[in-house]
Amino acid sequence: EWQKQGLPAVVIAVNLSALQFKDKNLLSIIKSALEATMMAPEYLELELTESIVMNDSEFAIANIQALKNLKLKLSIDDFGTGYSSLSYLKRFAIDKLKIDQSFIADIGHDKGDEAIIKAIISLAKALGQQVIAEGVETQEQMDFLRENHCHEIQGYLYSKPLSAKDMTAFLQQVSEDNAVA
Repeated sequence: EWQKQGLPAVVIAVNLSALQFKDKNLLSIIKSALEATMMAPEYLELELTESIVMNDSEFAIANIQALKNLKLKLSIDDFGTGYSSLSYLKRFAIDKLKIDQSFIADIGHDKGDEAIIKAIISLAKALGQQVIAEGVETQEQMDFLRENHCHEIQGYLYSKPLSAKDMTAFLQQVSEDNAVA
């Protein structure tokens, strides 16, 4: 609907549970949803936790590839908090690593968390992946992430979660602001 209204295209991120990821009908469910909404697949991002993809890595690799064949974007949510296997990480066709907010919260207060954030950003870039930081609430956090070339942020610094109606108004304002700029 937003695209029909001429509003800026936005990627919609949806968290998948382990149960959903293992559902044999997942691909057909997603295809049906895309057809019903007439949403271009590149505007749907599925967020998977590290534990989902690490439990049965061969299944995960095959399932991720099938999802990628639909032209969806995929991200690993809460990256850095699970038990990542770096050897498998390079085999997954993942678009983004999403840095867990527990690391972001201590920017400016914990050099260890800052080092981990820098390492995740470097790792993702070396693997050709984007990085998104979740839970960004302060300008200090934003400045640190910008200095370290984090691609995207999400958090209360820009907006709290919005209803579809409020998001429409938000996108209209962004569109108007960009037209003036």
